[in-house]
Amino acid sequence: MDRTRRTRLLAALSAAALAATGLIASAQSASAADPETAPETASASAAELARNGGFESGLDGWSCTAGSGATVTSPVHGGTSALRATPAGSDNARCSQTVKVKPGSAYTLSGWVRGGYVYLGASGTGTTDVSTWTPSAADWQKLTTGFTTGPNTTSVTIYTHGWYGTPAYHADDLSLSGPGGDPVQIPAVPGGLTAGTPGATTVPLTWTASPDATTYHVYQGATRVQSVSGTSATVTGLTPETAYTFQVSAANEAGESAKSAAVSATTAKDGGGTPGGQLPAHALVGYLHASFANGSGYTRMADVPDSWDVINLAFGEPTSVTSGDIRFKLCPVAECPTVESEADFKAAIKAKQAAGKKVLISIGGQNGQVQLASTAARDTFVSSVSKIIDTYGLDGLDIDFEGHSLSLQNGDTDFRNPTSPVVVNLIQAVKALKAKYGKDFVLTMAPETFFVQLGYQFYGSGPWGGQDPRAGAYLPVIHALRDDLTLLHVQDYNSGPIMGLDNQYHSMGGADFHIAMTDMLLTGFPVAGNAQRFFPALRPEQVAIGLPASTQAGNGHTSPAEVNKALDCLTRKVNCGSYQTHGTWPALRGLMTWSINWDRFNQWEFSKNFDAYRW
Repeated sequence: MDRTRRTRLLAALSAAALAATGLIASAQSASAADPETAPETASASAAELARNGGFESGLDGWSCTAGSGATVTSPVHGGTSALRATPAGSDNARCSQTVKVKPGSAYTLSGWVRGGYVYLGASGTGTTDVSTWTPSAADWQKLTTGFTTGPNTTSVTIYTHGWYGTPAYHADDLSLSGPGGDPVQIPAVPGGLTAGTPGATTVPLTWTASPDATTYHVYQGATRVQSVSGTSATVTGLTPETAYTFQVSAANEAGESAKSAAVSATTAKDGGGTPGGQLPAHALVGYLHASFANGSGYTRMADVPDSWDVINLAFGEPTSVTSGDIRFKLCPVAECPTVESEADFKAAIKAKQAAGKKVLISIGGQNGQVQLASTAARDTFVSSVSKIIDTYGLDGLDIDFEGHSLSLQNGDTDFRNPTSPVVVNLIQAVKALKAKYGKDFVLTMAPETFFVQLGYQFYGSGPWGGQDPRAGAYLPVIHALRDDLTLLHVQDYNSGPIMGLDNQYHSMGGADFHIAMTDMLLTGFPVAGNAQRFFPALRPEQVAIGLPASTQAGNGHTSPAEVNKALDCLTRKVNCGSYQTHGTWPALRGLMTWSINWDRFNQWEFSKNFDAYRW
């Protein structure tokens, strides 16, 4: 949120730039086998073992990371279909399958590829894993390598992938030739199913692996609710204070095992259907420039129209970046000649609350960098924010940490278990405030797309370092506080192009951007392309779309007609344009804008449009 019109750092990093330092290193370290020296496979026992190697049956038999793969009808090498896979961020678009083999046997792996930096390889051989690659294939080029399985190896994984930040590649007619292994058996029933500490609407589950399983199905009662490839899952969308029973099964191409022994868990209490008390079914959220003036002019609290359901006071700011000591005061008379007195301001807040409105203190903004790098700063944050809330009788807190307030240290790669002090301390501080003020405490967040949706491609500094450590850094905060979170309204503005779940980049300013960005929050997504680290969907009543109120308020202003298209698509699945959502969410909470002041400057266009649309 800016005090003046800003030109901010583009939220989407160039994938090529992020990966450039790793490209040469990987090329040097790739294990490229020479086809002329690859082991010979006895023709008498050779068989074609790759399933659907020509992709004539879509992706049947293949698993591609982060939804990166799809079949196309052109270009193809043979038949009518081929694989097209698109690397994105820290995902190299790896498509693989596991094949049964015989121990101590020789195999030849081959395939036709086109594109830049395309790899073909095998892992889990029990001897030396192999890969071969081409740095550039303008037309179809054959890659071939070979390996001998170890004395105890009964399965290997064959794969193809591209390289980070490079364009899509194609593969076709992939083949693994050699003696076939024993028939695939249905995997054993998973054991050790355990429920972790439940939230109000979530239950985390873990279990032990079953040999030869490629997928695990999670059941809530008799209903299958998730399918995952790892040995953990978090079931979401549950009802607070309710007992549930869960089971899990293991599956592979041979079929599905019986279900495991059941485990029961009871969800925790929360602050009601919406944490933080009651809001209208569809709400309008706005920021009020209370501590400063800019070109939009000063607006008194008493002059804020009834259209606004949640009013965020901008801003509480720290005495220094790392102090955790947050201060708030009204705009000085010299800067804002029409500012009301403290007494009138407090009286106007009470009047808004009496009318059913919520008034929050927003911490941060463009100039308010807050880094809770120590437990002392954490504790000071809690005490100083509490003082502001108590002084003005506020309903809660809005977290608008921007710039370098949040970042992830090297090695902090799992949003479910963060280790970076600035993240851990913020989570603990907010939980302390929630515990102090109880179930009616309103908690909202206004991150930029860089800190949330960009996490689909990049998370922190990445597996090899070198990425911007702020990428996706809000995800652990949102996840840890999801049962306390009233509203998340990501700023869909001052953003560069961001990749959606369709693996296409979307640019701000039109309905398509808001549809794609909101769909990510309501569907969930694998963080940095890692399916084992899936960010679960938020409930629709927890999500609002953040927009600038006018062209002067920020880059990415969206016309009322385009705003309405986005709402149509998300709540009724009409007027969706090119992006196809993964659901329909009539309970979507509403809209947020920067700001009330800029909307007034623009003749209240934003709020009037929302009032006319309210569904």
